[in-house]
Amino acid sequence: MIAKLFLTMLIIVIPIIFTNAQPSYVGVKTCAMCHKSEKQGQQLKIWEDSQHSKAFETLLSDKANEIAKSKGFKTKASETEDCLKCHVSGYNVDASLLGKNFQMEQGVQCETCHGPGSEYKSKKIMEDREQAVAKGLKLYEKPEELCLTCHNAESPTYTDFNFEEYWAKIVHTVPQ
Repeated sequence: MIAKLFLTMLIIVIPIIFTNAQPSYVGVKTCAMCHKSEKQGQQLKIWEDSQHSKAFETLLSDKANEIAKSKGFKTKASETEDCLKCHVSGYNVDASLLGKNFQMEQGVQCETCHGPGSEYKSKKIMEDREQAVAKGLKLYEKPEELCLTCHNAESPTYTDFNFEEYWAKIVHTVPQ
C-alpha cells in the first residue's frame, strides 16, 4: 500500500517539477559549437571581435573603479550591480541556473540578448525557428529597443548612441 502511494506521488510530483523548471544559461562555449562556421555567418567571431565580449573586462580597470566611486558606490565596478547589469549576463541569477560552461566574465554574450539557452540549444530545435522561440530563444523585430536598455543616458560613460552604426558592427545573421 505504501509503495503504491509513493509511486502515485512520484507520478504526480515529477511532471510538476520538470514543467516548472526554469531554463538555464549554457554559456558561449555551448553556443559556439554551432555558431562559429562560415555557413553560420561566423557569429562567434563577430562576438569575439566586439566590445560586448570584453564588457566585463572594462569593469576591472582603474577607470571603471573611479567611475563607480564617483557615483557613490563602495564596491569595485566589477562587484557593483549598477555596472554588472549592463556588462555581464548571469550576475543576478540563481547559481543553479548557470551551466558548467557559463562564465559571467565573458561579458555581454549570446544569452544576454537571446535568453538562457538550455531549452533551445539543440541543433534539432534550432533548425526549427518557431520551436526555438517556443523554447525560449529571443529574437527581436526592433533590436534597438533591447540595445537602449543599456546604451542610454543612465550609463556614466554614455555618448550619443547611433544604433545603425553600432548594429552594423554586431549584426550576426545566418547567410542565405
